[in-house]
Amino acid sequence: MPSRRTARTGALTVAAVCSTLSAVVLTTPAHADTVHIHDIQGTTRISPLAGQKVTDVAGIVTGVRTYGSSKGFWIQDPTPDDNPATSEGVFVFTSSTPKVAVGDSVTVTGTVSEYVPGGASSGNQSLTEITKPTVTVVSSGNAVPAATVVDARSVPDAYAPAGDTAASGSINALPLEPAKYALDYYESLEGMNVQVSDARVVTATDPYSELWVTVKPREHANERGGSVYGSYTSQNTGRIQIQSLGSTADFPVANVGDELTGDTTGPLDFNQFGGYTLVAGQLGTLEQGGLERETTKKQARGELAVATYNVENLDPGDATFAAHASAIVNNLRSPDIVSLEEIQDNNGATDDGTVAADQTVNKLIDAIVAAGGPRYDWRSIDPVNDQDGGEPGGNIRQVFLFNPERVSFTDRAGGDSTTAVGVTRVHGKAQLTASPGRIAPADTAWKSSRKPLAGEFVFRGRTVFVIANHLNSKGGDQGLTSQYQPPVRSSETQRHAQATLVNTFVDEILKAQKNADVIALGDMNDFEFSDTVKILEGDGELWSAIKSLPKSERYTYDYQGNSQVLDQILVSPAIRRDCDFEYDSVHINSEFHDQISDHDPQVLRFRP
Repeated sequence: MPSRRTARTGALTVAAVCSTLSAVVLTTPAHADTVHIHDIQGTTRISPLAGQKVTDVAGIVTGVRTYGSSKGFWIQDPTPDDNPATSEGVFVFTSSTPKVAVGDSVTVTGTVSEYVPGGASSGNQSLTEITKPTVTVVSSGNAVPAATVVDARSVPDAYAPAGDTAASGSINALPLEPAKYALDYYESLEGMNVQVSDARVVTATDPYSELWVTVKPREHANERGGSVYGSYTSQNTGRIQIQSLGSTADFPVANVGDELTGDTTGPLDFNQFGGYTLVAGQLGTLEQGGLERETTKKQARGELAVATYNVENLDPGDATFAAHASAIVNNLRSPDIVSLEEIQDNNGATDDGTVAADQTVNKLIDAIVAAGGPRYDWRSIDPVNDQDGGEPGGNIRQVFLFNPERVSFTDRAGGDSTTAVGVTRVHGKAQLTASPGRIAPADTAWKSSRKPLAGEFVFRGRTVFVIANHLNSKGGDQGLTSQYQPPVRSSETQRHAQATLVNTFVDEILKAQKNADVIALGDMNDFEFSDTVKILEGDGELWSAIKSLPKSERYTYDYQGNSQVLDQILVSPAIRRDCDFEYDSVHINSEFHDQISDHDPQVLRFRP
């Protein structure tokens, strides 16, 4: 299987291991005649023998990995101890193609090491390994130890213990409690042969031939087969990543709601891109669930339809224009206003100073017309070169599309990449000083990040203020399987500052006109229950309309088995209170292996 891990730079030093273990007393059989795998694994996440040489460790080969930079094999002791906290399996890192086969009985002499996928700065848990090995094959053709069944009964509902405050929140040195915590349970099986059966797919197959299943089919389930992520404190503990131990040519191409029927069996690994992963030597059979892409309702004559859609780094060289156009016309039913996120400049990731995106936008508009939709007009502001984050050289920005037969745009000069838009009061009504304009573009909150685009629209004689957003990404946050519990969400700091600026701007509009129709929408890169959204909502200036949906329907993105909210449309009190509105998260991408974007678009229909 192709691997995204290209370098192994995450081995903990002996000093670092000792520091991680802090006050733990190392009572080990290091001086005994025989060291077993469970002695190496120990009862915490860090081996009590880390940094030490072990001799003639016996086991049966359960899996061999011959690809990528993590070549090696797994061995398991067929005679386990009676301690459920100690794993009986371990990975032997060979660096070159192993000269063993599944079923070989071997002895291994080498050094016990703790490898951190992604490096120590990632916050990931470490993987206990035997490195620099000398391997002796004792016999071949032996029965592989029976796989441990991972199912709804065996995985605890509680996700992880609280980290040790004296160790910066790390759980590495805490004794494993596999009957109490899901992460402890999975850790107690690290390197062992495990099995899931009749498992529902909760994240579609990705380009790296990986998918996610759940062993808890009822856990926060929605009608389309996913597992909804609705709280920091209520994790989906049944999620597990599936990879193939061998060729990916026949790896199942699955959508959410499909099922891996029968048994999927292989060693339990831990990797940088998802944590605990079943590396399957035996894959179940894919049974398709028949999931279909959704289509929203057409807006009525007196309704204004406003949408947000992250088109994932769209540039003129992409092959997805027709598909995006079809989605806008047929699935979104040609909304009156569309906020597009991640529109790149005219030559995409080529970093030559180009910032204009007219070719990108007009190519999409032409494709929409060809798909039977309206000829949209558009407004945007080109960013300063290489100042708005995203793919280097791409100069992503937000763009307003609008149907001039249904809605008009109020152009007001003065908006550019560095000038802040303001709010004035004219004849008792709020008015932007520039339209389109950017909110506080010089503020440090927007460093290497997209600046919000504000504009005035008129529908049936009523002004609607629309603010298109693409807040700071979650890049740099620690993963859910981090050694630090709860994980540190470092990206929130900038996002909170950005949300404060957007809320302040909306507040200025509402102070100038209490009953103004204001919409702030886009890729907020945070959940509807997050502090980011609480800051955006403020003291009632805005409200995230996705919360009008039942909790099981609140998702716009699917990541590591969690169906979650990133894209939102927030509305002012006048829209929430006085307007008959409908909200729809239109699921056309996030659940499918052949997605054209990793985000689902959102549509709000209301009567101003």
